[in-house]
Amino acid sequence: MLNNWAVVPTCLPLVRRRCHACASERFRANGKFRVNANHKLLDAWLLVLCTACGDTAKLTVLERMNVRSVRPELLDRMHDNDPGLAAEVLQDPVMRRRNRIALDWDDAWRLDTGGSDHLGREVIDVAVRFAAQIPVRPVRVIAEGCGLSRAEVERLIADGKLVSPVRLGGKLSGDFTFMLKR
Repeated sequence: MLNNWAVVPTCLPLVRRRCHACASERFRANGKFRVNANHKLLDAWLLVLCTACGDTAKLTVLERMNVRSVRPELLDRMHDNDPGLAAEVLQDPVMRRRNRIALDWDDAWRLDTGGSDHLGREVIDVAVRFAAQIPVRPVRVIAEGCGLSRAEVERLIADGKLVSPVRLGGKLSGDFTFMLKR
C-alpha cells in the first residue's frame, strides 16, 4: 500500500541577505508590497524586515514596467498585500537572482504523514510530495516520518533496506518515492 506524505510550508521562509544597518543576514517577509507609479511606469517591491534591528529592505518585483503591461489582478493583489502572492514572488528564481537573495526554510515547513499506522509494518512504500519548492534533505524527511534518527536512516540506506529511484544524499525540492524494508 502506497503512503502519501506531504512537505507543506507553514509560513514564509526567511530571506538571506545582508542588512545595511546591523550586518545581520536574515530578513522576515511579512507579505507587504509597495507600489510606486511614475507617470506610465510602475515599480513594485516586496518589503522585508531585518530580524535583528527591524530595518526595512525592498526586494524588486517590478521595475519600470509600463502600466498597461501589468495584469490588473496582479496589481490588485499587490495593493491588497496578498500573502499568497508574497509566497509566489519568493519562489520565483528570477526574482531571487535579481535581488541576490536566498531563502532559509528552517522551521518554515512541516511533514504531513497522514497518521502513524505505517510505523508497525515490515515494508513501507511512500510517495513524498512537495507543496512548494522547499529544499530539504530526504534523510531528514524519512527520519521524521518514520520516527527514526538520521543516523539510523543512513545505516538503512547503506544496508540496502531503504531504496529510492532518486539519490537520497543532498537536498531535494521535488517529489520522490522510497521503500523501507525492516
